[in-house]
Amino acid sequence: MDLTTVWFILIAVLWIGYFTLEGFDFGVGMLLPWLARNDRERRIMINTIGPVWDGNEVWVLTAGGATFAAFPEWYATLFSGFYLPLLLILLALIVRGLAFEYRHQRPEASWHSWWDRAIVVGSYVPAFLWGVAFANIVRGVPIDEDKEFTGTLFTLLNPFGLLGGVVTLLLFLTHGAMFLALKTDGDIRVRARGVAVTSGLAAAAAAVAFLVWAQFLTGNGWSAVLFVLAAAALVAGIATAQVGREGWAFIGTFACIALAVAGLFVGLFPDVMPSSTDEAYSLTTTNASATDYTLTVMTIVAAIFTPIVLGYQAWTYWIFRKRIADHHIPDAELEAVA
Repeated sequence: MDLTTVWFILIAVLWIGYFTLEGFDFGVGMLLPWLARNDRERRIMINTIGPVWDGNEVWVLTAGGATFAAFPEWYATLFSGFYLPLLLILLALIVRGLAFEYRHQRPEASWHSWWDRAIVVGSYVPAFLWGVAFANIVRGVPIDEDKEFTGTLFTLLNPFGLLGGVVTLLLFLTHGAMFLALKTDGDIRVRARGVAVTSGLAAAAAAVAFLVWAQFLTGNGWSAVLFVLAAAALVAGIATAQVGREGWAFIGTFACIALAVAGLFVGLFPDVMPSSTDEAYSLTTTNASATDYTLTVMTIVAAIFTPIVLGYQAWTYWIFRKRIADHHIPDAELEAVA
């Protein structure tokens, strides 16, 4: 296996990590106005992801940096062609991060309300636009012989791209509900489990349609296997949530997202960004990669530091593994730690 293939796999793993971990963060944020009945419950929801949301975002930063270093042509074409959607995602993530940090700084209800809206918007926008972006990468976009994107924003707003956005939004919503059912206790736990089952059924219908379409566009035998396993994992997650097995339910949505993203990358390989203009203009792991020397140095650095980062993040989840309930939140006059 050459280093270009190794780094294609590593970038796929980074995106899998991002979507499976940040996915439930987005889900919790999207559910904030629908699941919580009062400020105490909103603080419970926010506190479930308080210790981990910023660590989860490191995955996308690392994925972007790895793409820039390992496949500079891919990075240049992707970030120039998808400039506006990626800018909107970045702004949404900034606003969402500010909301987590500033919400508890003042006790006024109006202050909390405005930052709650920022969390909600900052969760819905990237949850939808990431799906649109990845669906278009799989489908292919207009790229000319100079490896430049020749389309517009409206090129990305095609039926397959929009369906991809709906799928990621619904999957993240379900994933977040599963996480809340796993991490909370009391009435909010019961309501989260009910939402997970309902949204999971909608996510399953949309995901099956999208994955079948993706299979016809770029799929192969291995991607088909992964897509079938992803659908089975989601169905199993919904079924176990219905009987109150929140841990297995969360594993189900986690596995569904991981397998679906893996299937998309498997179907995409060896392309990294197909051209809908002419197959000869497609960016591949070969013509979009950096030099062998660069990839060698990156591989050595990744081999040293990746286990350290994974160990630290696993330790964080272990430390904050217990459920959160009403009695863990101070009285209304006290500031909550988000």
